[in-house]
Amino acid sequence: MPASPRRIARTDAQLPQRPGAVRKYRVTSAVFATLALLGACSDDAAAPTDTAAASTTAAALTSADELPLLDQIAPAIAALEAEMGRSQDYFEINATARLVNLFVAFNNGAVAQPWLYLGGKLTSTGIQPASGGTFAASSVDFDPDVVLSQVLTEVPGISIESFYIHGDGQGNVLYGVLATSGKGGGLDVVLGADGSVKSVDPVN
Repeated sequence: MPASPRRIARTDAQLPQRPGAVRKYRVTSAVFATLALLGACSDDAAAPTDTAAASTTAAALTSADELPLLDQIAPAIAALEAEMGRSQDYFEINATARLVNLFVAFNNGAVAQPWLYLGGKLTSTGIQPASGGTFAASSVDFDPDVVLSQVLTEVPGISIESFYIHGDGQGNVLYGVLATSGKGGGLDVVLGADGSVKSVDPVN
């Protein structure tokens, strides 16, 4: 989780809110534990099938003073697309302080397959039905050096668990973080590619 952010006058309550916003792709802690175990124990990435895939999103807790591995997202995408032999569409890509999760869309977004990038190696798990917006890697355009800078400043005491990239249903991308507030409770913070804070929503 990040080091103590710089203090500013604005509080959490003054940030824009989006009532009732719910994000679709969430991986349970049990599923995440399975993904992490596979990533730690397997050297071989499973090959996708034509009917491949399904999933949800992953948010794994980081330990104190750690931030998501934003600089590993591009290598993870490159490794996966080299493995697949072509560019892919994604429901979500997210990064924690230890690894990168990629949720690949197949069959026109009807199914998804989760892949994990850890220590420079790829692994994949089972496939499930899925739905939602997708995006191509070519649409991902953020600066890993600045994208978290404003949220660390504007949301005092925030502890970032993961950084995500979602499809918006129109082929574009949404950026954000899942985090723990310094006041307690979870937060879903939507960010611009430049790091601007677009909205802050509580999550359970």
